[in-house]
Amino acid sequence: SSTMSFSEAEVQSARGAWEKIYVDAEDNGTTVLVRMFTEHPDTKSYFTHFKGMDSAEEMKQSDQVRGHGKRVFTAINDMVQHLDNSEAFLGILNPLSKKHAAQLKIDPKNFRIICDIILQLMEEKFGGDCKASFEKVTNEICTHLNNVYKEAGW
Repeated sequence: SSTMSFSEAEVQSARGAWEKIYVDAEDNGTTVLVRMFTEHPDTKSYFTHFKGMDSAEEMKQSDQVRGHGKRVFTAINDMVQHLDNSEAFLGILNPLSKKHAAQLKIDPKNFRIICDIILQLMEEKFGGDCKASFEKVTNEICTHLNNVYKEAGW
């Protein structure tokens, strides 16, 4: 279904959790991507300019990795601002999903990977409650994204 059901309390706690990690959007976004590329090296194949980078250190310094990490976090931030408005939330997520499915041909499993790494980083930095508050958001993102992928013929 295209409606989301976040209670007011869930919206507030998810936003509170997200704010903590979004304060350092570029650094944390970079950490998430570097972890993904290091732990799941096949994900690098989608990024032509990251392909030759093997060391985590090299990736951390890369303007392209940093830029993409920040873009990922900015997109999630836009969605977090609209947890109480599924139309606006999907208005951000759907075009992104379509682009990644049709144009970039990114396997949808990679979004679950990136969401899990974000949750892992939240837990490491701010504890289990922070992670738990944000889990439903990542599930919504992945569910809707997978729906768009299915419609796109994946």
